[in-house]
Amino acid sequence: MLDVKNEYLYNLLDRIKQRPGMYLGKCSITRLNMLLVGYSQARMELGLPRTAQEQEFDQFQEWIQNKYNISDSQGWDSIILLNSTDEKAAFYQFFQLFDEFSHRNTNDEIMKVSLVS
Repeated sequence: MLDVKNEYLYNLLDRIKQRPGMYLGKCSITRLNMLLVGYSQARMELGLPRTAQEQEFDQFQEWIQNKYNISDSQGWDSIILLNSTDEKAAFYQFFQLFDEFSHRNTNDEIMKVSLVS
């Protein structure tokens, strides 16, 4: 069972994906990033330890940089926005990329099993 106090980030992202207007006002990758920054800041100020999901999400930045072959210090939201037509398209692109990112370890394991078999 999910420990909501400790593992809430991915549940929050799923809820934002389902009802972006309720959480962000409109579909915007910039607003999504700001909400996530606020989420992290609030947890830090409350003295809550970083969860496994939060630590995994920290790797999303490097994954996006590698995916788009970007080596400078642009944030993941800026990189996605630069490769999208507008804020709304970038918002939806984030969730496609996040899904790919989330399943990367599963896909790696499937590939290893296929190569061994």
